[in-house]
Amino acid sequence: MESPDFWNDADKAQELVKEAKNLKDSILQFESIKTKFEDVETLIQMGYEENDEALIPEIDELLKEFIAEFDEMRVATLLSDEYDKDNAILTLHAGAGGTESCDWASMLYRMYCRWADQKGFSYEVIDFLDGDEAGFKSVTLQINGENAFGYLKSERGVHRLVRISPFNAAGKRQTSFVSCDVMPDIEEDVDVEVNEDDLKIDTYRASGAGGQHINKTSSAVRITHLPTGIVVQCQNERSQHKNKDKAMKMLKSKLYMLKQQENAEKMSDIRGEVSDNGWGSQIRSYVMQPYTMVKDHRTNEEVGNIQSVLDGNINPFINAYLKWINLNKNN
Repeated sequence: MESPDFWNDADKAQELVKEAKNLKDSILQFESIKTKFEDVETLIQMGYEENDEALIPEIDELLKEFIAEFDEMRVATLLSDEYDKDNAILTLHAGAGGTESCDWASMLYRMYCRWADQKGFSYEVIDFLDGDEAGFKSVTLQINGENAFGYLKSERGVHRLVRISPFNAAGKRQTSFVSCDVMPDIEEDVDVEVNEDDLKIDTYRASGAGGQHINKTSSAVRITHLPTGIVVQCQNERSQHKNKDKAMKMLKSKLYMLKQQENAEKMSDIRGEVSDNGWGSQIRSYVMQPYTMVKDHRTNEEVGNIQSVLDGNINPFINAYLKWINLNKNN
């Protein structure tokens, strides 16, 4: 008896395995929430029966955990847009602020990596360009996990940092900007025609330390789409051919998104508003001096513990954004 055709298709088989894992994770999360709810009920009942006020702090802590996990699962139900399920490709570009902004880009890079670790997502650096003195002028990473793009689309825009600069001998407060662009890593082969005459393809040596291969060969690839000005680049593979394939896939995804954006409403859903990388265009501010506060200027969500945010705790901002855009869609 011959096996069904889909078992002979590696991509379909991989998709089924991924879907099964996602369903299993959802069931485990539901069971965890149910257990926490039952534990809260039990502790409250014990507190009443024994008239034990000492249980109140434990109940309060467990209730906070329950609410946070329940809210996270509820917000996940809002991820129903066309690309939300896909992996995400996130790019950071240092803006106004010189070395300080390059350092800020590296701090945001660390923040998103920490967030991915906490979500159980994997990630890899696709391309990067070191700053002259510190940090990154630009860095692109792919984050792989269920609904990665759906969550991270909230991060697209300009991020503003206010702090006492470690690169300023006078110890003055400085403001720096980094733009964050997020696009879905569309898994299927998108139906986009690309004219080879419209492409400028450059090869260059990969940045940073990486062994003899990276230092001696021009394996990295940069593709510029001349009609639109879109630039994509990849250097994480050792093979120039593989880097070109990845860059072409990224280019097709961006062109496909542009095609979808011909509809203004669709553009808002996929990409959000495009802003300049500087004053007055930030979506979120991270203030270290004279007080500590992270505030999202779209949703007004605030977190006072900036170190927690920089350590990857960006879920409050992601959840607030998803609720905000869902509310706007329904109004």
